[in-house]
Amino acid sequence: MSALSETSSTILPPDYRPSEKEKFMNPVMLEYFRQKLIRWRAELLNESTETIKEMQEDNLQKPDIADRASAETDHALELRTRDRERKLISKINAALEKIEEGNYGYCEETGEPISIARLEARPIATLSLEAQERHERKERTQRDMRE
Repeated sequence: MSALSETSSTILPPDYRPSEKEKFMNPVMLEYFRQKLIRWRAELLNESTETIKEMQEDNLQKPDIADRASAETDHALELRTRDRERKLISKINAALEKIEEGNYGYCEETGEPISIARLEARPIATLSLEAQERHERKERTQRDMRE
């Protein structure tokens, strides 16, 4: 089964929520996050399809220059949003691959489990909260040194 596959042999109980009390990344927990990531990706792809349709239907040739400028600004903003979402879809696909490979939910820096709360909030997280904070402090320090 590929990482981007939509099916799994693990059955997810209807009201399941992962908890810190259960074995980390057991098959049910992995399936929970796999389905969450697949739903998120589907929502993003659907929004992208809608945007494309709207942009094809929208005519930028408005007689009023202010209306035209406003429409062009809206289009530019929409395209930036879709670009961010495209990058997000790439991260979602990478997380699905990690599930497939069996290393989802573990910090890339320390190898320690990423907290369930962090994964719930950001299922594409690759660093534990502590490692992410260290990473951000280091970036801030480097940026401050350049200024």
